[in-house]
Amino acid sequence: MTESRMQPGSGGTTYNILFVCTGNTCRSPMALALARDAVARRGFANVALDSAGIAAAVGEPAADNARAAVAELGLSLDQHRASQLTEDRVRWADLILGMGPAHIDAAERLSGEGKTSLITEFLDGPEAGRPVPDPILGDLDLYRATRDRLQTAIDAMLDHLEPILAP
Repeated sequence: MTESRMQPGSGGTTYNILFVCTGNTCRSPMALALARDAVARRGFANVALDSAGIAAAVGEPAADNARAAVAELGLSLDQHRASQLTEDRVRWADLILGMGPAHIDAAERLSGEGKTSLITEFLDGPEAGRPVPDPILGDLDLYRATRDRLQTAIDAMLDHLEPILAP
């Protein structure tokens, strides 16, 4: 796993969540940073988080606008480096959250059946189950909108999983 993975606390079983996008430089790293912050605020000690891409240029840093968008919330992607979705990562994960159908399909081809979901599946209303479009090459406002959509989806996911994640 990457160094950005949140280490679980002591005691209990660790629940592993993997965020997946295409290049692992925009959506999934933002989701990872947002989730890491949300998990810490909720005091969920036994949750491990990571991200990967289905077509990652391994070692690439997060996109500048992704870094800027999360920095506005006091979070950092400065240490992030893109990594590839692999069968080992899929095996590690208890829940794999893709940004779109291609990410789900890729994880399922790596034996992830029964572990995958779109990140928006936990939302109520018209956004439920809708893909999160790739903001690559977009302006900072597009990255902010993506960040905010991811934040809402992550909060809904954590609300849903709270009965099994809460200390």
